[in-house]
Amino acid sequence: MHPELSFQEVQTGKFVAARLLELGIKHQHGMAGNGVVALIEGKNPKKRVVALRGDMDALPIREANKVSYKSQNEGVMHACGHDVHTSSLLGTARILHELRNKFEGTVKCIFQPGEERLPGGASIMIREGVLEKPRPASIFGQHVHPPLRAGMVGLKPGIYMASSDEIYVTIKGRGGHGAMPQECIDPVAITAQVIVTLQQIVSRYGDPGTPSVLTFGKINSTGGATNVIPNEVKLEGTFRTMNEKWRAEAHKRMKKIAETMVKSMGGACEFNIHRGYPVLYNHEALTQRTKQWAIEFLGKDKVVDLPARMTAEDFAYFSQAMPACFYRLGTGNPERGITSPIHTETFDIDEAALETGMGLMAWLAIRELEKNY
Repeated sequence: MHPELSFQEVQTGKFVAARLLELGIKHQHGMAGNGVVALIEGKNPKKRVVALRGDMDALPIREANKVSYKSQNEGVMHACGHDVHTSSLLGTARILHELRNKFEGTVKCIFQPGEERLPGGASIMIREGVLEKPRPASIFGQHVHPPLRAGMVGLKPGIYMASSDEIYVTIKGRGGHGAMPQECIDPVAITAQVIVTLQQIVSRYGDPGTPSVLTFGKINSTGGATNVIPNEVKLEGTFRTMNEKWRAEAHKRMKKIAETMVKSMGGACEFNIHRGYPVLYNHEALTQRTKQWAIEFLGKDKVVDLPARMTAEDFAYFSQAMPACFYRLGTGNPERGITSPIHTETFDIDEAALETGMGLMAWLAIRELEKNY
């Protein structure tokens, strides 16, 4: 009911810390601003360490659901289900704390801020040492998935989610009267050519076996009108791929093509790429173990294989640092009309998913602690 935007999760962080304090779980509050890190030590705590991650931030969306737990913060909503992730991890922490005398090793619970906004809270927490003292051998994360029914989970080993970069372009020309374009350098016409040409980055330079997406979602001119050619046009977009080497090459090609084309047409171009989240890689062996343990816990009919996705997640930073498994938690219930996708004003979940979310994560942590790899 009280969602907070990325890196503004002040009350959320305090809430998590307060619940952990009530449970008697040792924790640190304030990493990456509002992040919370808890340690649940079993017998022989140094034997092996496993990490669990749940993100906490919300999105700038006005909620349209008519439910008792509807957002009370106008214009802010947990439309990506991070409240589910945090709630599940709190429940997992409670379960593990109650069972701490029945397992060996330590579980590190990471309540992360800022997943929805660059540079991503995961990268900041890693830089501030969240994966040290003690260092986990592996890490698990989960994310809500409306297409799957509550009570189910889905996984994919290997490359699972794309990298994500933000593109900001300013194309400058010389404005003037729309009826006399010969006296101007039209940045609108130049921008149109740039957009069409840059699409060839994927279709003509990219490996057909490597999924890539280039999308421009925003165009805005400064001072233009029906009969006025503006001085400049601003363009914003995203580039996503599943190959880090090609990602770097594509960045160079996009910048060179845009700058060269604009210059040839008499304009000037500022082409900036804000490097975002890397490719999310699910460790093959860990993900296969996770699938088997999920079947043990839920039943074979409740565990499915998923395809790769061109969406991005800053859990990818964890996956680049150590063996990681990021799986999907079913939250849908078509019979109750709970089918809306994430990032929409009507996103909701069947709360039965919380039981699966916290129970499975606790099960995975204990099973991973049992093994020596």
